[in-house]
Formats: sequence, C-alpha cells, structure tokens
Amino acid sequence: MLADISSPEDLRKIEESRLGEVCSELREYMIDCCATNPGHLGSSLGAVELIVGIHYIYQTPEDKLVFDVSHQAYAHKILTGRREAFRNNRKKEGISGFTRMDESPYDAFGAGHASTSISAALGYASAAKMKGSGEKVIALIGDGALTGGMAYEGLNNAGWGGEDLLIILNDNNISIDKGIGALHNYLLRITSSRSYNRTKDRLWHLLGEGWFRRFIQKVVRTTKTFFVRSPKGGFFESMGFRYFGPIDGNNIGEVVNTLRKMRNIKGPKLLHAITTKGKGYTPAEEDQTTWHAPGLFDAVSGKRTSSAKGRDRYQNVFGEVLLQLARQDERIVGITPAMASGCGMNLLAEQMPERFYDVGIAEEHAVTFSAGLCAGGMIPFCNIYSSFSQRAYDQIIHDCALQRLPVIFCFDRAGLVGEDGATHHGAFDLAAYRSIPDVVLAAPSDELELKNMMHSAVQHKGGPYIIRYPRGYGEGVEWREAPVTPLEPGKGRVAVEAEQPLFNIVAEGPCVGAAVRAAAALKEEGIPVRVVDIRFLKPLDEALLSQVVADCPRVLTVEDGCLKGGLYGAVCEWAAARSAQAIDEKTGCDASVQVEGLGIPDRFIAQGTQQELRHDCKIDADGITARIHTCLSR
Repeated sequence: MLADISSPEDLRKIEESRLGEVCSELREYMIDCCATNPGHLGSSLGAVELIVGIHYIYQTPEDKLVFDVSHQAYAHKILTGRREAFRNNRKKEGISGFTRMDESPYDAFGAGHASTSISAALGYASAAKMKGSGEKVIALIGDGALTGGMAYEGLNNAGWGGEDLLIILNDNNISIDKGIGALHNYLLRITSSRSYNRTKDRLWHLLGEGWFRRFIQKVVRTTKTFFVRSPKGGFFESMGFRYFGPIDGNNIGEVVNTLRKMRNIKGPKLLHAITTKGKGYTPAEEDQTTWHAPGLFDAVSGKRTSSAKGRDRYQNVFGEVLLQLARQDERIVGITPAMASGCGMNLLAEQMPERFYDVGIAEEHAVTFSAGLCAGGMIPFCNIYSSFSQRAYDQIIHDCALQRLPVIFCFDRAGLVGEDGATHHGAFDLAAYRSIPDVVLAAPSDELELKNMMHSAVQHKGGPYIIRYPRGYGEGVEWREAPVTPLEPGKGRVAVEAEQPLFNIVAEGPCVGAAVRAAAALKEEGIPVRVVDIRFLKPLDEALLSQVVADCPRVLTVEDGCLKGGLYGAVCEWAAARSAQAIDEKTGCDASVQVEGLGIPDRFIAQGTQQELRHDCKIDADGITARIHTCLSR
C-alpha cells in the first residue's frame, strides 16, 4: 500500500480499516532504510499512528502540522512525497533528517531544537485568525520537549489568547534518556486512569453546546484541582486549554476517531497521547535510549554494527575524566539538559547519582542552576551540545560571566557534527563566546588535551571556563595513563616546528591534527611550515603569535567554526592592533602580518559526514595544503 501513497491526499483515499496496514508498512520501510542509513529511529517508530492520523483527518498542507524537534517526523516525510528520497535521508545532497520549510510545503515549520512547536503553531493560528482563512493548526510535541521553558511560554500565551490550536502531546515517557522532573511525574499520574476523561466526555456530550456548558466548564476548571484532587489535565486546563485523553497513541483507530471528533472544536485544546518509543521493533522497545539513534544495524536480528575504530570518542573521555575528578573532589557535580548518555555523563549518573543533575531539555535553566551551584561553593561541570548552548547565551553572560562565577562549560558536538545538519552544527560558539569578558575559551586538539583542560578548569578562578570539542573520535593518543599537565589559560604550543618556515598555520581543536598532516605533506614537497596549536581562543596567546611571526609574517588560521568572528577574527584583530602599535611607536613596517583564514563559510551547512563537510569547507589536510599552495603562488 505504501508504494501507492505519494501524498496525504492518496492516504485519505484509503479505507480507514486499512490504516493499520499503512502503519505497519511505514515501520518496515523505516527500519529497512535506517539499518543501512542511520538516523533517529526510535522516536519515529513511536509516532507513526499519530502522523498517519493527522494527515488522514486534516487537509495538509493547507492545515499546518508543526513538529517539535522533528526527529520523529520520518513517517511524515515518507507520506509527503519523499518516500524514495528517504533512502538518502541525512546524506550529503539528500533530504534533511529534520523538517525544513524549503524542502517541502508539508514541512510547515523548520525544526531541530526542542520546545519551539507551540510558539510557531500559535503564530500560524493567529495569522489564520487575522486572515480568516479557517486553516487548522496542529503542534506535535513530545513530553521531553515539554520540559523546555519555551514550551511553557507558548502554552501560557496560547491558552490566554484563545486561538484555534491543537497541541498533541506525544507522551512516551522518555526523550533521549529517561524522562525526569515534576512534569514527567505529573504526566505519569495522568496516565494511571482514564475514567475521569470518559466521564467528562459523556457529560460534555449531554450538555451540548451553549452557555450552560461553558458555565459548568468554568466551574470545573476552578474547583476540580482543589476539591476533586483529580490530576486529569488540571495543569493544562488551568492554562486555558481543554484537555482530552489520555488515548493510546499507537492505536490508529483510537487516534483517527479522536482527531475526527476534535477537528471542529474551537479554541486551544490539548490531546494527550500515550505512545511507545521504538514501537513495533522489539530491540528499539527494549532499549529505547540506544535505539534513539542506533547507528548501523541488521534489520532482521537487530544486532548493531560496531563502529569501534581503536580510538575513544571525546564524550567517553569527558565522562571518564569527570568521574575521576568527582571522586577526588566532593564539590564537583555534573549538570546536563537531557544529554547524559550523549555527552558521557551517564557514568557519573550511574556511580555517583547524588552528584548528577539532569534538568531536562532546559538549557537556560541548566546554566543558571549551575551558576547557583557555583555561588553555593560547588564546582559544576555543565555539559551542553554546542548548538544548544546558543539558547542559553544570555544566562552565560548575565548569570555566570557578569558575576565572575567559574562555572565549567563543556560544549560537546562543537564544529561540524555531520548528518544532523544545519540545526546541529556547533559553528558559532567560538565567535559568540570570545566576545564575553572574563571567559576562558579552550579547544583541545586531542583526548589528552581535553583531560588536561578539565583538570585545569577545576583550579580556575573568576569567570566561566568553556571547553569546546567535536563530535566523534579523537586523534587516538594515549590519555588514560598519561600524567596530567596543567594548562595555563592563554598559553598555546608549537605542534610542528620548521626551519625558515614559509607559513605559520595557527589552528584550534580538531583542525590541529589536520594542520599537522598538511605540514607533513608540504614538507615532502620542500615547503616548510610551522603549526601552532593555539589551545585557547581567549585569552589569545599573543606572545606566541609575536614569536612565530618574527621569522615568518604569513599566518593561516584554521578553525572548526564560523570564519567570521572566530579564530580568524581574533588573529586579524591582534595583527591590526600590533601594526597600529608599531606605527604609533614609529618602529617601521616590520610589524605587518599577512593573515589568511580557513573555517566554516558564511552560510548554513547542510548535512553530510564530518569528513565530507570538512573537505567542503577546506579545513581538512587537503584543503589546508591547497590554500598554502595558493598563497605561495601569489
């Protein structure tokens, strides 16, 4: 049946009794595709019936379906004309793993980060109200994303405004890791019984439409939480939403019947659907955290393909070092916004749970909570993916840097992350955070430097200490048994020396390894170049820069971040200030430094493997070598 569906219009021609077959075929297709082309499988398997039901009842794309995060949108993509394209999902030149407005008219709003759907859907609903278009608007949000502060802001605004908006809460009791927090526990209480909602629906039907029903509704909203003590939707109804559910979100008949009844009910309403992450595939149901994004696997047996390369992932280095530090110092605690397994903090959570805090998908809260812990005498390690840290920029400035609180931030997934694409690349952290006073901004070039920087950060006083490192494997250096070497902020090193160098390559983070390989290739050609591992973008090692340009005034900066404002910008500023000082002091023109730059260009980078994207941005060894040749040929 799936082969005959090229659009939701085709789906709506199918008999309702056969929708279960469509759901089964969707799951089989997703499993087969993701086995050889990895993606976010578990979330998408759990949301199949909800997506099929929405497209079956609502007239998409005229009616707007807004996804939250959208890693659960695979069934949506397959049903909306991208079935064959899905085979190249997340690949270079393929379709995105997330919704994108420029990819399909069915993708009403682009997503990739959590907690945005309610606000965006409310905007759509308000626009429809002002235009009088009559289109319906649906926001599909998971219980994990509902922990984000922006979701509450959207709920508060939507419930007060009265726009015609449906929020479907896809409650599977987990985001990437197990759900936590007060809202999580509240939703669990709601799902313990369905008698309240059955009774309420019968009463609403008997009352019919009219003033008396509205009067009774107001009375119930006001009194039931305090006197009846029922947990059924009280939170949402107190915010102005009419609550429906919970329903079995993996029962296509129940989903379709409920949506059909709700379609013409006006105003803000919330449908609570209970689903199973990984539904329909036993390995994904039994290990939901691993199968959120399982990598390569055998579709029949469910056996995952090992990706071990004899090297450690940076997240593993972070996790092990953090646990060692916590054992040495009782003040050390770990904080993460729902990324414990992804960043390696699950080791601390398992062995020292009293020193671990998962605050849910709430980056702003994670930062200010860490600031409070720091002010209270603790040493917090707050680990946030680089692209997600953007959401807490104000808190890092206002609550940490301004108060000179030495919170240690570890930004995992910095630089080009690969297949997750533009929404997840950590391209802007170098440029964003180096402008903040009293911040240390460090970029380790290998696993041992990450270990050394974490140890050094514990001793730091005054202002945030930010360590940013890439997704995936390190350089393969020995780090577990290697002794700790304290690193002074603002002190880089010469990674490759050269006699009478023709160029200085100043690199940061993973680009240092690429620069070293480029230097080796150039040396074979008779072109000597020096490689500087700058280590710290802030404070910048100006003394080392002055030293290396003394015998060679040519500099090529290489960074795994946006070229504008990052390492290139910092070195250009230093060179300009140095030249101006030389003019003021009338020391002549010997202070002139020529600076070239390689980095992520001034555009959003689509998906692809890290190797492919680094090659495209010319920050791999081949790109560096080619740029040196170009510069010398001038």
